[in-house]
Parts: sequence; C-alpha cells; structure tokens
Amino acid sequence: MPKKISDLKKALEQEKDIHTDFRESMTYGEYLSLDQILSSQKRLSGHHDEMLFIIIHQVSELWMKLILHELRSSIEDIGKDDMQPAFKKLARVSKIQSQIIQAWDVLSTMTPAEYLEFRDSLGRASGFQSYQYRLIEFALGYKSEAILKIYEKDPDVHRELQEAYRAPGLYDAAIGALAREGFPINPELINRDYTVVYAGDPTVAAAWEEVYRDVGRYWDLYQLAEKMVDVEDWLQQWRFRHMKTVERIIGFKKGTGGSSGVGYLRQVLDHRFFPELWDLRTTL
Repeated sequence: MPKKISDLKKALEQEKDIHTDFRESMTYGEYLSLDQILSSQKRLSGHHDEMLFIIIHQVSELWMKLILHELRSSIEDIGKDDMQPAFKKLARVSKIQSQIIQAWDVLSTMTPAEYLEFRDSLGRASGFQSYQYRLIEFALGYKSEAILKIYEKDPDVHRELQEAYRAPGLYDAAIGALAREGFPINPELINRDYTVVYAGDPTVAAAWEEVYRDVGRYWDLYQLAEKMVDVEDWLQQWRFRHMKTVERIIGFKKGTGGSSGVGYLRQVLDHRFFPELWDLRTTL
C-alpha cells in the first residue's frame, strides 16, 4: 500500500468521533441543498463546453447574491452611523468582486469555435438580463427605467427591481452621513428623487475634500470613502474583464440579448458611481 494512502487510513482510524450514521441527522449535502444546485446544469446543446458556460454564470450569480446581501446591509448600517460593520461588509464585497473577476479567466479558456457550437441554444438569453447585476448597479446609484421592461415576465423580480430603482443607494447613504456630521450639504440631495442618476454636487465635493484634508478628525468618513472607492475600482475591473472576454470569444458581434456586445460594455466603463471621490484625487 502506498505510504500516502497508508497515512491517510491511519489518520482516519484515529478519528474515533467522526459521524458515519446520518439516518436521523442532517448531512452537509442536505444543508447546502446540493442535490438542487448540482442538478441545475442543464446543457441544451450537449456540447462539452456548455457546462463551463453554465457553471461560470451560475457561480457569478451566487457571488452577486452575496454582494447584494452585503451592500444592502451596509447601506442600513451607514444610515444608522454604525460604520464599523459597514466597513467589514464593504471590504467583503471587494473580495467577492475579485473572485468574480477571476471567473472570466476560466471562461476565456473557451475558444470562439467552441462557443459557436452551442451559442444558438441560448436563443435570446444573455447575461445582459442578469437582474442581480442590475440590482447591484441600482444599489451603487446607476439606474435606468428603460431596463426594467426586460423583467416584466417575472412579476416578483420586476417588483424587486422597481423597489430598488426608487430606493437610496450606497452613495446616497454616504452623503447622508456627511450631512449628519455637520457638512453643509445641499438640502436637495437629502431625500431626493433616487431614480435620477447622481451626477455630482459642489457641496459634496467640498465635504469630501475636507474629509481627506483632515483624516484624523473624520477618520470614519475617510475609511468609508476609501471602501467605496475599492468597490467601484473592483467593479470597473470586473466590467473590463467582461468586455475583453466577450471580445476574445465573439469579437464585435451583437450579444444574444440584442445588445451591441463589446460596444455596450465599453460604453459603461466610462460611468463613475462616486464622482467626487475620484475628482478629489486631482484637486487635493
């Protein structure tokens, strides 16, 4: 018997308390509903690489679910001036984003010829329709009413998106924190129409600049700002890797959902979620 197998057998024999009878107990697989998760990869073409395509997107959606869980809770924390838990959650969001970015590296192992073998099986289905990605954009303040029409097929999803469309986002919560700290923030920004994409305000710019010029006095707000910059930075890196992976696999073809594909993905790279936090790098 090989030494490694022998050592493993010996180690297992020494673990006298390992449970082996689960007739009356919950198993690991049951806790995680693995039977449902692992039976959800249904290839429509039968092509080998379609499994890769499905799993990459399913894993990304699971990570996005966790991002939303953390972002929503962070917004609540900031609204209560409970900053430390918000910092922890926003730092976690950044780590999750790094995982999603690495997923594109795996997907890029698929060649254009391989993708063409099953692309038609997708019909009009596309990552462009990811409602969780839209919820993340909404939570970060990037909103479009026109996009809501895509989700009318599912009333529950459509309702959730409509609520998020009208709700304050992460930056709105941060601006509220600036106001509560005593900065003379434009009152029109407090309880504003959150369906309007925020485009910047001189009172917010002045407040953040003062925070960065007196870090010791405004340490919590400074940390909050840097955590938000991390989130936006990682999101833009995710968008860039998405764009380059799409270009690598389908070039400049239209997406299956009807978007311009790489053209659309390049366009959204120009949007900034927290404009004053980037501008002050120049003005400081």
